[in-house]
Amino acid sequence: MAAPRLTIIVPCYNEAAVLPKSSQVLGTILTKMIQSKQVNPRSQILFVDDGSSDQTWTLIRQLEQDNLIFSGLKFSRNFGHQNALMAGMQVAGKFADAVITIDADLQDDPQLIPKMVTQFDDGNDIVLGVRNDRSSDSTFKRWTAETFYKLMRQIGVQLVPDHADFRLLSHRAVQALMQYSETNLFLRGIIPQLGLPTSKLFYRRKPRFAGESKYPFKKMLAFALDGITSFSIAPIQAIMVLGIGVILISLGMLIYTAIRFFTGNVINGWTSLMMSLWFLGGIQLIGISVIGTYIGKIFAEVKHRPRYIIEIDDYSAAQQPQLVAKSSRG
Repeated sequence: MAAPRLTIIVPCYNEAAVLPKSSQVLGTILTKMIQSKQVNPRSQILFVDDGSSDQTWTLIRQLEQDNLIFSGLKFSRNFGHQNALMAGMQVAGKFADAVITIDADLQDDPQLIPKMVTQFDDGNDIVLGVRNDRSSDSTFKRWTAETFYKLMRQIGVQLVPDHADFRLLSHRAVQALMQYSETNLFLRGIIPQLGLPTSKLFYRRKPRFAGESKYPFKKMLAFALDGITSFSIAPIQAIMVLGIGVILISLGMLIYTAIRFFTGNVINGWTSLMMSLWFLGGIQLIGISVIGTYIGKIFAEVKHRPRYIIEIDDYSAAQQPQLVAKSSRG
């Protein structure tokens, strides 16, 4: 079989501080793979600018001029990390035999890329990069990650623990992924559902060498909640269980109050009444907010608005008019 045509997709949001170094590292790796004939000479690195407000797009354009191995895709505004990944795969999937997604900060080990292609050549449509050492993360970040994965397993969501968005997908896997049309994307949960031949490669997560993390605690929490509500109705079921528990407590309080009444030990219960009102009011607000989250997701889905708008597509413009022949698996 001929060497596969590979596209490495790198989502970028205000990554001007890391782009010079990451482009050099990725460019060196892909060039060596081309020279060793592991991948097709028309393989490329595709940077997806997710509406950056710094010099990210200017740097991408400069890289395109310096070396044809680099190409760029520019959103009209910021649409989010998951949409940047999806756009890169949708555009590159028309031409590439396989795509690899990796973040611009290179905390995921780019030296694993040749091994991923080897696993692809061995017949795997999906190759997952899995972190087996998160010592570079803070204690709090490690604890929140472990808690998130445990919670997702308990509510029945298929996730690969410590796998983020560093993965290889074959052309066939990309085509299958594109059939998922939901607005609320959580790729870590969707990929295991494809069911295609999958392998894993393990690596040590590195510290970010420059710039700031694009996933502060607030975004991490929103991302986790989006993943939970996109794949499970467990929060709604939990409210039902909580409501049953409150009813049982109320029945117990009713029996206790009746006993106190018939024994003549009635005491003004202003404090207990107020506590009960606040408790029940809090449960009701939580229930409404959880249900509202699901209704909001339905609202976003039924509008069928585009997940992203591409302003500039230099990658497709650089490709041949005709699609390249796909591998026998595609």
